[in-house]
Amino acid sequence: MKTAELFRHKTVFSLEIFPPKPDADESVIYDTLDGLKGICPDFISVTYGAGGGKNGSRTIKIASDIKYSYGVESAAHLPCIGLTKEQARDILERMKSKGIENVLALRGDIPQGEAPKGDFAHASDLITFIKENYDFNILAACYPEAHPESKSRADDIKCLKYKVDCGADQLITQLFLDNRFFYEFRERTAIAGIEAPIEAGIMPVTNKRQIERMVSLCGIELPKKFMRMLERFEHNPLALRDAGIAYAIDQITDLITQGAEGIHLYTMNDPYVAGRIYQAVHTLIPAASLVS
Repeated sequence: MKTAELFRHKTVFSLEIFPPKPDADESVIYDTLDGLKGICPDFISVTYGAGGGKNGSRTIKIASDIKYSYGVESAAHLPCIGLTKEQARDILERMKSKGIENVLALRGDIPQGEAPKGDFAHASDLITFIKENYDFNILAACYPEAHPESKSRADDIKCLKYKVDCGADQLITQLFLDNRFFYEFRERTAIAGIEAPIEAGIMPVTNKRQIERMVSLCGIELPKKFMRMLERFEHNPLALRDAGIAYAIDQITDLITQGAEGIHLYTMNDPYVAGRIYQAVHTLIPAASLVS
């Protein structure tokens, strides 16, 4: 199933998982998937990253297993930085042969100290390539607080509009901790004429190091409410975990109440956290499929 079709019928709820590192036992990811039993996502996306391998083999295998062994639609991430068209075609052909219908087209991180290589400078280049040569449903990333490399929020929206015009069928946001940014972003996309459905990306923050890393990478703003939570519980790991879960639940409840088209939960491969959040919000989101 092409996941963009789901938005016509319901509020979409999806999960993100990531493959284990290349030197780790692959059973780790299947333990995670088994731990997600009872959660009813509309689809599960699988990141590329370090665990994806240079040719995406682990990502493709896991995405295929999610669809055919676990009975849940999947989406495979594909970062294009450093890829040639021939390499991209090889990966996409293997995705197609494994029955994968949904691809999250990303630029990916530029290696520090290196000039970008390959045939794709931007995610929009990969989106155009996929649209011209394949029939995949294309997902793309967006940034409520603007991409860190954008000149301005207006410039960021202009680039996003171009990605959608190139063929992106649906959008998933980077994490944010203040829903105000999402609502303002949604208004800007509407004014720009961006009609692709937008899922709000939510990452439960369960330890201080995690959020420090995300602030460094993404430049997200930490609201006062969140900072008070972090300061109060930073030396109590269990309390911080539970407070982070409660914070994410509050975010999701508010987003659904305010008409968000979908929620994409960054699970960090933690079934306990994902399960706690799902149990709290599942009555707000009609079930579509079951991890079984």
